[in-house]
Amino acid sequence: MNKLGRADMRRIDATNEADIAAQQVQDELAAMQDTEKFAKRVRKRLGLSQAAFSLRIDVSLDTIRNWEQGKRCPTGAAKALLKVLDKVPEAALAALSS
Repeated sequence: MNKLGRADMRRIDATNEADIAAQQVQDELAAMQDTEKFAKRVRKRLGLSQAAFSLRIDVSLDTIRNWEQGKRCPTGAAKALLKVLDKVPEAALAALSS
């Protein structure tokens, strides 16, 4: 944006799909580095309270709280589950309900 807050149309027009994909990767990496925000974002996108989220993904409420407060970081399977819930929430929740 320029100083007046208007979009730089030349820059926008010069942006290609590869630029957009690269920015998406950077955005995802930044979100994953801040795991408390990532875990909370995933839960909120699903429209679930901490208690309901813990029941749906079979993780203790204390663990959910610890993730969201930055006291603990999801690792391994939990981190993978959060990624799947973020990318394909309907399919992930359906698989967890089976």
